[in-house]
Amino acid sequence: MTDAPIATCDPFAVTVRGIGEPHPARAALRAAGPLVRAEAPAGGPVWIVTDDALAREALVHPRIVKDPAYAPAHWDRRTAGLEPTAAEQPSLTTFDGPPHARLRRAHAPLFTARRMQDYAGRITELARDLLAEAAASGGTVDLTADFTTRFPLTVVCDLLGVPLDRIDQAIAACRGMHGTEAEVGAAMAAFGQLAAAALEEGRHGLAAELRARVPDEITETQLHYLIFTLIYAGQLTTDPSLGFLLAHVLDTPASEGDTAEEVVRETLRLHAPAPFTLWRFTATDLDLAGVRLPARSPLLIDIQGINTDPGRPIGPDLTFGAGPHYCTGAHLARLELRAIVEVLRSDLPGARLAVPFAELRQTDLGGIQGSRLTALPVNLRG
Repeated sequence: MTDAPIATCDPFAVTVRGIGEPHPARAALRAAGPLVRAEAPAGGPVWIVTDDALAREALVHPRIVKDPAYAPAHWDRRTAGLEPTAAEQPSLTTFDGPPHARLRRAHAPLFTARRMQDYAGRITELARDLLAEAAASGGTVDLTADFTTRFPLTVVCDLLGVPLDRIDQAIAACRGMHGTEAEVGAAMAAFGQLAAAALEEGRHGLAAELRARVPDEITETQLHYLIFTLIYAGQLTTDPSLGFLLAHVLDTPASEGDTAEEVVRETLRLHAPAPFTLWRFTATDLDLAGVRLPARSPLLIDIQGINTDPGRPIGPDLTFGAGPHYCTGAHLARLELRAIVEVLRSDLPGARLAVPFAELRQTDLGGIQGSRLTALPVNLRG
């Protein structure tokens, strides 16, 4: 048994860098080994998986779990960015084993590739309307100021059955999740109101379908939380990648670009919405890559580093994870991004960046949060 090498850089630091500059920690983590030890934002060690094959092993390991009840006892939940434990609140992102399988069976049929494809026309319609609205001023507009958040929230709220006159409330709630404890509390109350609105009698959407599918023991309050996770993740997953996608598309004339599908796939590989998986923990002592990990050890998969590894084997990337916790909304996210590319190319072929591509900057938000562009000034009318 050996000890994991220690990271020589802080993979959780807040940084600002150019759009084309790699994160300073990615290559260093890979070079250190397949399993690297670093200092967790909430204190104490965290083990980071940097190898594709080892990541896929960890993502299906029965004793590596997502329930925050297994987090180190000294961790502050807010500093670590932890959800409630599985016992406190049923969730797809914190349940494991049979309870997770039961809850996933309620969600998965609502988000299949076929089901989402049936909704593709509506997604394109929303993309067209919102891009036309953004372009209406005729001048330079910063698409990260509102559009990259408004579009995915409009799509997911429409899909769930949340009235579209509540979108501003949804935007404010998502932004409040990054604020003070009081602001987070207010945001969660707002998400509860959005969920209740989607479930009102006569509303037609996936929220009502989910209510009919969840296990009988799920209460109405717990159902509201499940709907919150869909709304918040629907924004959080697509918003950052959308900024990078727009930047790349607007920097390249349509005639010189790849298909929309190829552009989306490559953008998601290079700019995964989350640089790491959500927290995982060892349920017992176990051996991983020749390293003995004690129970309650925090573990992360370096999605960004593995996706951009020049030596990565050809095959599916880890943008949306792998194994039983593979992202339920992956098909929806890809459809949203593809719709934006297609509408830009068909409706706004003259749209261009208002600044040189190389001047665009991205900020790493710190912790296990991802990166997003600091601004995206564009001239949509050319």
